[in-house]
Amino acid sequence: MKFDKPAGQNPIDQLKVVGKPTDRIEGPLKTTGTAKYAYEYNEQVTNPAYGYILGAAIARGTITRIDQTAAKAAPGVLAIVTAANAGPLQTGKFYVSRFLAGPQVDHYHQAVAIVVAETFEQARSAAALLKVEYKKQAGDYDLEASKGSAQPPNPGPYTPPGETLIGDFEGAFKAAEVKIDQTYSTPDQAHAMMEPHATIAKWDGDKLTCWCTIQQLNWGIRDLGVILGIPKENVRLISAYIGGGFGGKGTVLSDLVAASLAARAAGRPVKLTLQRPLMFNNTIHRPKTIQRIRIGAKQDGTITAIGHESWSGNLPGGMTESTIASTRLLYAGANRLTRLRLAVLHLVEGSAMRAPGEASGMMALEIAMDEMAEKLQMDPVDFRIKNDTQEDPEKPGRKFSTRKLVECLREGADKFGWERRNAKPGIIREGDWLIGMGVAAAMRGAPITKSAARVRLDSSGKITVETDMTDIGTGSYTIIAQTAAEMMGVGIDQVQVKLGDSSFPESSGSGGQWGAASSTSGVYAACMKLREAVAGKLGFDVEKAQFSDGRITVGDRSAALADAAKNGELVAEDTMTYGELSKEYAQDTFGAHFVEVGVNAFTYEIRVRRMLAVCHAGRILNPKAARSQVIGAMTMGVGAALMEEMVVDKKVGFFVNHDLAGYEVPVHADIPHQEVILLEDIDPTMSPMKAKGIGELGIVGVAAAVANAVYNATGIRVRDYPVTLDKLLRAV
Repeated sequence: MKFDKPAGQNPIDQLKVVGKPTDRIEGPLKTTGTAKYAYEYNEQVTNPAYGYILGAAIARGTITRIDQTAAKAAPGVLAIVTAANAGPLQTGKFYVSRFLAGPQVDHYHQAVAIVVAETFEQARSAAALLKVEYKKQAGDYDLEASKGSAQPPNPGPYTPPGETLIGDFEGAFKAAEVKIDQTYSTPDQAHAMMEPHATIAKWDGDKLTCWCTIQQLNWGIRDLGVILGIPKENVRLISAYIGGGFGGKGTVLSDLVAASLAARAAGRPVKLTLQRPLMFNNTIHRPKTIQRIRIGAKQDGTITAIGHESWSGNLPGGMTESTIASTRLLYAGANRLTRLRLAVLHLVEGSAMRAPGEASGMMALEIAMDEMAEKLQMDPVDFRIKNDTQEDPEKPGRKFSTRKLVECLREGADKFGWERRNAKPGIIREGDWLIGMGVAAAMRGAPITKSAARVRLDSSGKITVETDMTDIGTGSYTIIAQTAAEMMGVGIDQVQVKLGDSSFPESSGSGGQWGAASSTSGVYAACMKLREAVAGKLGFDVEKAQFSDGRITVGDRSAALADAAKNGELVAEDTMTYGELSKEYAQDTFGAHFVEVGVNAFTYEIRVRRMLAVCHAGRILNPKAARSQVIGAMTMGVGAALMEEMVVDKKVGFFVNHDLAGYEVPVHADIPHQEVILLEDIDPTMSPMKAKGIGELGIVGVAAAVANAVYNATGIRVRDYPVTLDKLLRAV
């Protein structure tokens, strides 16, 4: 099915199942421990061996010798894989990292060897016996020091232009009546998901099956095939449940490659999981940024010039952090500049992490908007509303498909009690605590991609959906079941959903905030075909038919769906593809975040007291799941604002705090009451589902709202994240 014109009335609009706050259908499996994650397929893979990765002990240089004598003689050792015996390995199509060092070492903890043994403990013990000799080289590990050598990023499908210029930015900024020019920085951050990267690999001749933690199975079979030099048709990936991804499990990483190589070397299935330090220094992360923002405005608050320049670092050939994405679209202003620069750093690869680009970019932009509002003596909410735009500011005439940013800001301000905020910082106090409120706008693109599904109707009237879509804790199983139930007119208890197997039809996968809207659209397309098959089998006109309560009805005639499959199940498969509507309309999601904090007047410790998010993301397929996505994103935003920072040892070239003891993330005590308001809406330009994603919108702007609240409480502006008490104390 091709979607190339705005959607009209269709079966989803009945909203009997879709749009309802539905419990997750896989919830009982997860809460009882019976949902199988990558490392747990013990019935399918009997008598496995175990792999253990030894990471490089230097950040850059060459391996001159590996003495394997003691390791090979250790109890239980079956094989040791290094670059010398692994065979030729390529890099995938998405990440630039080489997954096995030798002789060159590209970054700290790059895999040097994989030890395979009868037990995990034997593999780990033997790995410690490997004696690796290195010749070190100097490396670049400091973005500030490398900033001057940064270059425009190479163009690519996930990289915006290195520079955009609309109007006369420099002239307009110079002539502006009121202006700010500030620099902000965000640190390296880790995904820190609960489930580690893990794989079980099994070869059957030249066919490879891996039970793994991959968000995008279509990318995964492609990349693993390229890396190992085998046809992707020979690769099957199974990823039925994923314990958190946030972009950090997008496609093939070292666990998949290492397990595959180890299984081939040992001649039997191999289980391998990354130890937590390797998740920080071996996989991917959100890279550090330095951002300069300039805003010029008239005295009445009208923005006349807005400029956003950003620097980040990566391995050679890696992507930039596209921090300027939201600045290009969020606010009006006739004269505009964005500029990206990328430095070569010899740290582990920087890549996608929840709302890549927008999350980091708006940590800076939304503080700058607050600073500008203060300089103009305007309320920060009013300043944002005044500079709203209903068309793409870079392409006048290109309308937003739907945009309710103003409604989000006004609704949020009303519900949060924004009128009680004192515009003068440091005034409101409760005992030992200084109280402040902060606000930030939110914006995240709403991409949608082709997605396929297969649906089956059996003789009992039950519907089975098959698609390689993944569920990374987001509720994919449930919204797909809701879609099929709505389309076929059955209860959700009559739908079985099978996900996460690359042998199923190719879906959008989970990532980029496209998963929900795309995967359900593929199910919609397949169900439309199944409706046709049912109607044809029973002699109904499908254009006039109603599907409800497990029956198909036209006028006075009705039949059970099950009757269509009494002589054998009916199967339908289709792919939803798209025309040019995304070029005709700017398709984005919007929101507003409001935060209240308390800052101790003596210790300057920070406590978040209240949070509110107002989100506008088209039709909400499942309000309960959507709320969960948003409050999880808000929690990550608090972490980004107040505690999350991977600290670089600039001499050795690695992230020092590479575990969950040293890398701090929010815990229950850090997160107070969170409220989410979902504005009701549909976007007919997206798909027949009229929905958009919401999982990344919820994090964008949160950190800035927290930082702005801290400023309102204390009068101290911190522009270098995370906002910690030592930075406040230094400014007292």
